[in-house]
Amino acid sequence: MIMQKVYSVSQINQYIKNMFTQDFLLNRVSVQGEVSNCKYHSSGHIYFSLKDAAGTIACVMFASARRGLAFQLSNGQQVIVDGSVNVYERDGKYQLYASRIRQDGAGALYERFLALKRELEEMGMFAPEYKKPIPKYVRRLGVVTAPTGAAVRDIITVSQRRSPGIQIILYPAQVQGEGAAESVAEGLRVLDGQNVDVIIVGRGGGSIEDLWAFNEEIVARAIFACKTPVISAVGHETDTTIADFVADLRAPTPSAAAELAVADAGAFYQQLLDVQAGFGRLMRQRIGEQRGRMENLQMRLRYMSPQQRVLDQRQRAADLDERLRRGIQESLKDRKRRMALGIERLRGLSPLEKLAQGYACVTDEEGKRISSISQVQAGDQLEAYVADGKITSRVVSAEKLTI
Repeated sequence: MIMQKVYSVSQINQYIKNMFTQDFLLNRVSVQGEVSNCKYHSSGHIYFSLKDAAGTIACVMFASARRGLAFQLSNGQQVIVDGSVNVYERDGKYQLYASRIRQDGAGALYERFLALKRELEEMGMFAPEYKKPIPKYVRRLGVVTAPTGAAVRDIITVSQRRSPGIQIILYPAQVQGEGAAESVAEGLRVLDGQNVDVIIVGRGGGSIEDLWAFNEEIVARAIFACKTPVISAVGHETDTTIADFVADLRAPTPSAAAELAVADAGAFYQQLLDVQAGFGRLMRQRIGEQRGRMENLQMRLRYMSPQQRVLDQRQRAADLDERLRRGIQESLKDRKRRMALGIERLRGLSPLEKLAQGYACVTDEEGKRISSISQVQAGDQLEAYVADGKITSRVVSAEKLTI
């Protein structure tokens, strides 16, 4: 009986691994399929499977290879994985070790878009300091787009509505298909030498394949080289191309680009009217201020002039004279009042007043006033003064009154 050699599991796995390693095809292979069971490990590795209608293969991308992954890997994506097929000895399973993952179809174009975007950004072609300002008032507008279609009609309609006298120079470029990028780049170079104020470059909406001419490096470099300000207007508002990043201004649509490039003549005319009205108001205000200032100066001049000062002094003298007259009159009135009071008081002390009340003043022949019976004797001649005259009499007798 012949003894059959027995191998361990690890030996068999090692043998199979060596067979995979020696196979040239498996060491450098590209596999197309749909991503499933995608998991991002905390270590940075990505574990997933590739499947098609007939089978599945396990895949892994180590963290060291993820630097070349330009998008987020997720289930359902159609991708092309470059790498090698080998055996994981511990589990005895073979798997695809990915060194590069590319999106298939539109995804591949998007990957090319991201790669070119990174490259041009690193070169500084998107830097704000290279952006040229868009002139406020445009007389000659250059347009690089297809000669037919909604884009050129929208640009012409909006531009002429906003500024009826504007001159539009159209370069009829091919904007889709083979040779489109070269045609657009040539249009930019031609219009840049035509002394236009602004160039609008773009087209209507479409898929990423339809818009791809505006993602080519030749178009990006042509925009960057233009001395004339360039407005990019490619597709719809949600579409973004390399041309948008390089251009001096990005417009969401071709019609919006025309509105950004061409000033509204009606609005400008209204602005002129507003400025004129504002200038008129300002002039009237300034004139009013200057008139008030002049009147103030005139008043000051009148006040400071010799003639005015003489008039002021005259007026002041007249005021003082009036005050003096009033003072004198008041003083005279007061003195008259006081004199009247004095008169009344003197009248009360006057002998004549006493006489008028029935009293009499008696004197002897020598005129001495008799105030006592001791001053007279019988036979003496006396004179009695009354209110209206003098009475001469002789003393018959004198008797002392008993009280």
